[in-house]
Amino acid sequence: MPYLRQNKKKIFNDPVYGFISIPDELIFDLIEHPYFQRLRRIKQLGLTHLVYPGALHTRFHHSLGAMFLMQHAINVLRSKGHTITNEEAQAACIAILLHDTGHGPYSHTLEQSIVRGLSHEQLSLRFIEELNSQFGGKLSMARDIFKGVYPKKVLHQLVSSQLDMDRIDYLKRDSFFTGVSEGAINAERLITMLEVIDDELAVEAKGIYSVEKFIIARRLMYWQVYLHKTVLSAEFMLLNALKRARQLSRGGHQLFATPSLAYFLSDFEGENGGLDQETMRNFAQLDDFDIFTALKVWQHHPDKVLSYLSQSIVNRNLFGVILQNDAFPESKTGLILQKIMKKFGLGAEEAGYLLIHNTTSNHAYHPGQARINIVYKDGRLVDIQQASDQLNISVLSVPVTKHFLCCPKQFLAES
Repeated sequence: MPYLRQNKKKIFNDPVYGFISIPDELIFDLIEHPYFQRLRRIKQLGLTHLVYPGALHTRFHHSLGAMFLMQHAINVLRSKGHTITNEEAQAACIAILLHDTGHGPYSHTLEQSIVRGLSHEQLSLRFIEELNSQFGGKLSMARDIFKGVYPKKVLHQLVSSQLDMDRIDYLKRDSFFTGVSEGAINAERLITMLEVIDDELAVEAKGIYSVEKFIIARRLMYWQVYLHKTVLSAEFMLLNALKRARQLSRGGHQLFATPSLAYFLSDFEGENGGLDQETMRNFAQLDDFDIFTALKVWQHHPDKVLSYLSQSIVNRNLFGVILQNDAFPESKTGLILQKIMKKFGLGAEEAGYLLIHNTTSNHAYHPGQARINIVYKDGRLVDIQQASDQLNISVLSVPVTKHFLCCPKQFLAES
């Protein structure tokens, strides 16, 4: 059992919302648990601080902020006559508090490189189930809300939907820490305008402009922050460094790594390995420090690819990037690959780690997912895509896909 303190009436001084109170002793004990404390060691925005130096906030910050917003949303809905029991309120707060426990260091980069086959949602659910076991079944309702199987489905929508407490917090928080004012949203008004109609989350019609601003802010934050071309460069360089490390490790090469990182580099089988106890134990020990410490040591590894990528990330000598609407012709990528092979004395497969061409897309509003409903005084529910009259939200519901090419800057200049 986790260590239990006596004084559990704590508050956090959050730079975004001010004081955040811990609502009860169970939530205090969950925050104190090593699974949750690990989130202090995982940056919310991965390598984005290489572009926006202030983006050093953590998933610990974000999870507490999302819980704070959940408390506010529940109070708003109760004030409008909707019944949410104390047990349901606690469970919803726990579900949002723990929603990111399955994130690994550098988040999605890890999912695509060495922890393949396991999404952070799967891992978060597994952590919730493990905590439920440790806490004697007290998280059963929170688990059901997280999974979306609890009968009152609006509680799940507050945790995971297109207007959930997760998205509201990360947009407001990420805008704050990056200094990108275009992402600033009025979280207070958005939540105050929430309503429930037939167990569906909705927004009162007078809050429509706040919803429009939320969707626009989401689009702008994706292009300016989350999918910024230099951020893409850094993340894909890290992705390739980890892939190369895994290839070398599985090929019998000696690599420095913490025991948990070594497990995922050499022993973990992804889809075949599943979520067994050993996998969970090792994942629960992984954080940003494992990865970056390894990169610092790998700078001096005899493998040219791994050492070059590691040096480039540690010293922020990032690849140059070209971002465009059309795919890059094979003649262009092939020429650059040949130049990389010649310059570094590498074969085509090895040189491929230093040439990245891929696509990225921005989908500000997904009409195919649980929609954002606007409720009018006569009780009509209308999708924001049809309700919006000031901005054409339907345009933002169409994904925008761009192609990008990354490689050492000298080869972009030459091509």
